[in-house]
Amino acid sequence: MFTTMDDCTKFMYSLIAEKHKGEPFHAMNKILPLLNNPHEKVPFIHIAGSNGKGSTSNFLKEMLCSASYKVGTFTSPHLERVNERITINGVEIPDERFLSYANRLFNIIDEHLNSRYPSFFELMTLIAFMYFSEENVDVAIIEAGIGGRYDCTNVVTPLVSIITTVSLEHTELLGKSLADVAYQKAGIIKAGVPIVTAVRDEEALEVIRNEAAEKIAPLFTYGEEFYASNIEVKELEQNFTFHLGDMNLRLTLSMVGVHQVANASCAVATVTLLRSSGYTRLTDKSIQQALKNAFWPGRFERFNEQIIFDGAHNSEGTIALIETLKTHYPNKKYKFIYSVMKDKDYEKSISLLDEVAQEIHFTEIPMPRAAKAKELANTSNHPFKNADENWKHLVEKETNNLQEDELLIITGSLFFIAEVRKFLNEERRVQ
Repeated sequence: MFTTMDDCTKFMYSLIAEKHKGEPFHAMNKILPLLNNPHEKVPFIHIAGSNGKGSTSNFLKEMLCSASYKVGTFTSPHLERVNERITINGVEIPDERFLSYANRLFNIIDEHLNSRYPSFFELMTLIAFMYFSEENVDVAIIEAGIGGRYDCTNVVTPLVSIITTVSLEHTELLGKSLADVAYQKAGIIKAGVPIVTAVRDEEALEVIRNEAAEKIAPLFTYGEEFYASNIEVKELEQNFTFHLGDMNLRLTLSMVGVHQVANASCAVATVTLLRSSGYTRLTDKSIQQALKNAFWPGRFERFNEQIIFDGAHNSEGTIALIETLKTHYPNKKYKFIYSVMKDKDYEKSISLLDEVAQEIHFTEIPMPRAAKAKELANTSNHPFKNADENWKHLVEKETNNLQEDELLIITGSLFFIAEVRKFLNEERRVQ
């Protein structure tokens, strides 16, 4: 029985997925009936994708909340507290509720699974199901962890499924081609359930089309059934017109980057489908206001005028980051601090950064999955590169030595962004 969040989460973090995951859905299918199947009592929106899940879920949450719906969200990773992953109307699950659910689960696992614990992510998913069910949310937005087809979140039958993007990631688990990865993501498509996607790669999109056709699931593809036009980029916002059927709606985003137009368009297409199926409080005005207010930490987040955080953890995210930098800061010199998990396709990301960087610095965080700074640096061909295993020392040095015409972009894994963000915010509070 755990009485503090610190002790409870330390134990949960110790459940490394490789050792504790087990057969797909084995633990979920054993435990959920013992909890009276909370995942069947909540209307869900299910999101998979290589990039854009967090931003898309945040756009959805803002729009639904602005229409006075009670909205659960289950996202990952967190930036500071594990409670951030499970929220209702943006408010984190209270410690006492988290501990109550966790202890209940541990007792069930000890008694019914002979203490064979599932992974951290599976436990978090179960806690989210329990919380959303007990709180009787109007809708819950749930992000898949890795892939989709065999992800533990794929026990839900949602109102709408979303596949944001497909790129090479977790190749040892998901496959070595875009078609392989798309096959895993497309596993969230359910019979008759609408599927919304912003996938543009034709090889990946063909896999999704085939799965949707097989499941007789209505498919809405960005650039085809819905699209954005008249995109206008300003320094701190961007405007565009969203089109779906007879709907033509002018929208403003405070989140910059053309990729955010695609993410927001997926979210608006989804709420348009919800609106036609009973969520009638979703008005054009509530959609417009919500998107203007939406903000997602760690996604092209400006810490100050010269420091930017961006969780570009794969090549697709890196392309979007570079495009956004060139659009909003075309006359600045770019210095990067980069750290990423070793299971990511970082070689391509680093080659992309090499092309635009004035300097590039590699570091690492103390996590088993983290790539070593020297290994990352060895991948780079940049003439001004270095590796520093002490990320705090590196961040402190580089933030204190910025010239007026330079930007420092701290990028790579969201786990890394979370650590740096917390570190710099604490330093700011001390000053």
